[in-house]
Amino acid sequence: MAKFSPDEYRHEGNAVSLLNYHFVFIPKRRKKVLIDDVAQRLQQIICEVCIENRWKIIAMEIMPDHVHLFISAKPTDCPSTIMNRIKGRASHFLRKEFPELLKLPTLWTPSYFVSTAGNICTETVMRYIAQQRE
Repeated sequence: MAKFSPDEYRHEGNAVSLLNYHFVFIPKRRKKVLIDDVAQRLQQIICEVCIENRWKIIAMEIMPDHVHLFISAKPTDCPSTIMNRIKGRASHFLRKEFPELLKLPTLWTPSYFVSTAGNICTETVMRYIAQQRE
């Protein structure tokens, strides 16, 4: 996965922007199902969706019961659209490829956390995400 600078301005048509979003989302009932092959496949799916939509992944950590995703988005993409596309695609393919996930009524909870991060606190968010594995 390519790394992008969180302070890199995007030039999209008539706009120059710096919109970095920190997302956290969880499986239904916070089940620890995001492990091994499921976690690897989820990372691939997230990368594919981000490439298709020209969102730049700054940092990502997949924990057994939650996902941290820090991305740079275009000014025309709202956070709810980003989450709907990522969670929708991931749910479709993961439940098809890993039948054990069908035990959950849905893969994801409908809720998520999102926060914006500009130049000042970007490093703080990146350190926080990196420390999730420790």
